[in-house]
Amino acid sequence: MVLMLRNQELLSKIATSNGHGEDSPYFDGWKAYDSDPFHPTQNPEGVIQMGLAENQLCFNLIHEWLLKNPEASICTAQGAAEFRDIAIFQDYHGLAEFREAVAKFMGKVRRNRASFDPDRIVMSGGATGAHEMIAFCLADPGDAFLVPTPYYPGFDRDLRWRTGVKLIPVVCESSNDYQITIEALEAAYETAQEADIKVKGLLIPNPSNPLGTIITKDTLEALVTFTNHKNIHLVCDEIYAATVFSQPEFTSIAEIIEEDKICCNRDLIHIIYSLSKDMGFPGFRVGIVYSYNDAVVSCARKMSSFGLVSSQTQYLIASMLADDEFVDQFIVESRKRLAMRHSFFTQRLAQVGINCLKSNAGLFVWMDLRRLLKEQTFEAEMVLWRVIINEIKLNVSPGSSFHCSEPGWFRVCFANMDDKTMEIALSRIKTFMLQHKEAMVPKKKLCWQTSLRLSFSSRYEDIMETPGSFMSPHSPIPQSPLVRART
Repeated sequence: MVLMLRNQELLSKIATSNGHGEDSPYFDGWKAYDSDPFHPTQNPEGVIQMGLAENQLCFNLIHEWLLKNPEASICTAQGAAEFRDIAIFQDYHGLAEFREAVAKFMGKVRRNRASFDPDRIVMSGGATGAHEMIAFCLADPGDAFLVPTPYYPGFDRDLRWRTGVKLIPVVCESSNDYQITIEALEAAYETAQEADIKVKGLLIPNPSNPLGTIITKDTLEALVTFTNHKNIHLVCDEIYAATVFSQPEFTSIAEIIEEDKICCNRDLIHIIYSLSKDMGFPGFRVGIVYSYNDAVVSCARKMSSFGLVSSQTQYLIASMLADDEFVDQFIVESRKRLAMRHSFFTQRLAQVGINCLKSNAGLFVWMDLRRLLKEQTFEAEMVLWRVIINEIKLNVSPGSSFHCSEPGWFRVCFANMDDKTMEIALSRIKTFMLQHKEAMVPKKKLCWQTSLRLSFSSRYEDIMETPGSFMSPHSPIPQSPLVRART
């Protein structure tokens, strides 16, 4: 204990803090998988990874392209002639052909309804680096961003840990399919004002992680009006843009501001993008900040020195994305395969009595297990989650780790495994559901929302008075009594 205290005195507050949030249930599930990973022959009873939002359904197309275009890599005999020019120093602007190819790809993903300027492409080390970069550019320590719930647990790390920025949840509920309302935005904004917290922006994931839903054009227009009226930034995370596999179509914030139908200060609009989800390249760490604000572009480009994409990766990506025929085929085929996997997966869940939020995007579903909770509390959700991890041996992510306002929802990823592994996972779920069929709560008894719902303002007042009651150390604000998930 004494040694630990001495180490804390020797290190910085960041080094000794738990702001990274690794003890969240979201990351605990990953640790459970890492300690006992499923393998079809070597460990068939192991934990199946369903907590990783990764797109592995089109790697055969990537493999075929690489075989046909070996010169795209400087580490092949065909591409070695370019090795020296690519391996030597590159400035933080990045390769021109890389920025041009990424800008063109962003347009294609959005069905060419919006265009992107290569000179506004700023690269970073994945979407994680891009989010932190935009937070550093737009906010000072103690300032805040509004974020609709449920939201990706990594936001707490990406935007808060090193920047000192706060995240204020905009509470969305299942009663309207978690749609963002102006009323909820105003409530969150006013609560921050009352707590003397300066709101610098609104972060909107579109499509949503974990919901797999998109934001309608009308709602996007309303969000632009809201942020312009408050004179705060609108940051749109569009890293799942190409995963929209059915109607309604995805609308980018870039389309909204290019139409000029509403009054909009473009200096307040910023897009986060990456190739981790749309192309399935998380290991390449290609993140993008695209801002309509010249000062933000300039500052972000300087900051990118701390998280550049390697020139070797830039060179390969530029070659691949410059191949129009391949890109067009990949986008179409990826959407087709995602639609098929989503349909098959949700139908099989429905056959055993499990419903999911209706969705048309992403690499996951938002699974409703409220009927399996012994009581409608977050403690009961955590009990069920531990059963799923330890007995069913599936790593799914509990809704409380996404700051969901209601217990019993889980994010389940379906695109990071082959067909055989998916069948095994579905078989385990079926067996579990048959064993617990009698214990399920009838739907008519799921009325906890009306009896326990509190106003957002009163929730915030309660939790500000009890700073020790955290669900996890990376919660954006001290946790509500309704969201104490740990037992």
